[in-house]
Amino acid sequence: MRKLLLAITTGALCFVNCKKVDSKLANQPQTDTIVEEEIKHPPFAWEGANIYFLLTDRFKNGNPENDITFNRKDSTAVLRGFKGGDLNGIVQKIEEGYFNDLGVNAIWFTPIVEQIHGSTDEGTGPTYAFHGYWTKDWTAIDPNFGTKQDLHRLVKSAHKKGIRVILDVVMNHTGPVTELDPVWPEEWVRTSPKCDFSTYEGTTACTLVANLPDILTESDEAVELPDALLSKWKQEGRLSQELDELNRFFERTGYPRAPRFYIIKWLTDYIHEFGVDGFRVDTVKHVNENAWAELEKEAQHAFELWKKKHPEEVMDQLPFYMVGEVYNYGISAGRKYDFGDKQVDYFNHGFKALINFELKYDAERDYESVFRKYSYLLNTKFAGKSILNYLSSHDDGQPFDPDRKKPYKTANMLLLTPGASQIYYGDETMRPLKVEGAIGDANLRSTMNWSDLDSVDTIKKIHQHWQKLGQFRRNHMAVGAGKHSRLSKYPYVFSRSYVQDDIRDKVVIGLDLPEGKKDLNVKGFFGDGTTLWDAYSETEVLVKKGKVTLDNPYSTALLEVKE
Repeated sequence: MRKLLLAITTGALCFVNCKKVDSKLANQPQTDTIVEEEIKHPPFAWEGANIYFLLTDRFKNGNPENDITFNRKDSTAVLRGFKGGDLNGIVQKIEEGYFNDLGVNAIWFTPIVEQIHGSTDEGTGPTYAFHGYWTKDWTAIDPNFGTKQDLHRLVKSAHKKGIRVILDVVMNHTGPVTELDPVWPEEWVRTSPKCDFSTYEGTTACTLVANLPDILTESDEAVELPDALLSKWKQEGRLSQELDELNRFFERTGYPRAPRFYIIKWLTDYIHEFGVDGFRVDTVKHVNENAWAELEKEAQHAFELWKKKHPEEVMDQLPFYMVGEVYNYGISAGRKYDFGDKQVDYFNHGFKALINFELKYDAERDYESVFRKYSYLLNTKFAGKSILNYLSSHDDGQPFDPDRKKPYKTANMLLLTPGASQIYYGDETMRPLKVEGAIGDANLRSTMNWSDLDSVDTIKKIHQHWQKLGQFRRNHMAVGAGKHSRLSKYPYVFSRSYVQDDIRDKVVIGLDLPEGKKDLNVKGFFGDGTTLWDAYSETEVLVKKGKVTLDNPYSTALLEVKE
């Protein structure tokens, strides 16, 4: 809990995501008096987080002046160039309350470090590094995305709204080689062979795709910094600063000056300088697992350092969060990923969670089968750890509901399945996942359809459904991190309960409910005489004979104890 100074200029005092005016303040005269008030945020656990994932370049253009940098003016294939989205755009939506209204309590955006300056053509047409995964310099923010000042403002704005910030990081590879971007020295990278994915070595000691130099993350051999990087730093006037910082890092840690440790230093700088709360780690299975444990160790050190320096900005005492992308990993596999000749438990190597590639298939089943399965696994095999569910993403060409014909089931399945949830930007607005002229994953990466949200009534209604579910999930840890139990089959009603330390939370949810009058069974969970609030219809109900009665046109009920 933190304090915020609020100016009363309209005669009403409002907290974050406030919807109703305090009647005691409504009649006060206008004044410029500064009042110090507490901002209260619901209890939070990463196991049940509601994470919003966006492509920095495609979400919102907050500063048109940085739309073209490094002379990136060449024409590209459809949706394969920069479109103007930036950190300022994200800040604007944070401060507007867009994420709070969606119930989002963490934002993950694609990498913002400086990207290669040139374009490539690997069979899909000319392409720039708009997506952020083609690093040129880990120590700088790409001006197409913004500045360090922009990132500072983003983190502070998010934290004030009760939202954590997750940076997307890459340690597996540099960007492709272009006329403007020379290959890193052979002591740093391999340029062959290409991965065949048949064994552990065939997945880690290789290039993910052609022309994507692979960092020698398994090496402990000390290497010199590339001349091109030293020259760049010198030209930018920060060579001495960067070298001094590296010297202090290696003196403190005792690590050899091997490639991965340079990158670990550069990545963790974003933690102790800006106060980001977590990393989403790219291409995890293509790097030796010990490197991730080392990254996590230094990340925790950097996070604690930031907390000590900024005690007034600390949101809670949770450790630094790392979620990994082990491509094609699914929850049913348990904690280990099988390479064929070796199994690796990444949860034992720095990761709190892994992205779950399985829900998009499970979502074709009925709710109860999925909810029961995930609740059981997360409370047994994954106790203390978690998975991050998604239904569409930036590089999965087989999303659930690619034609956006099932927006309500998408929302229900994603936001109500146990585990952490990852909303992909535009899931909530039916942003198209198929674009005329686009090839491959470019289809998944269109610009956010803000104009549709403003003008299309159907999309407004769907968006409101996402908001109601998202806020309920954010307000109740039981939804994502609790235990599931079915209370009745017809109509479908289930409970979620969460008990941890001094937090006790329980809710009842109904889905696919009939229109009009309906009785919902809550027997054994809420006692007779308990007053409940349906957050979906905004209706107060009383438990009688183990049931509550609702009379509305909605197919969803979100029941909580009325405060």
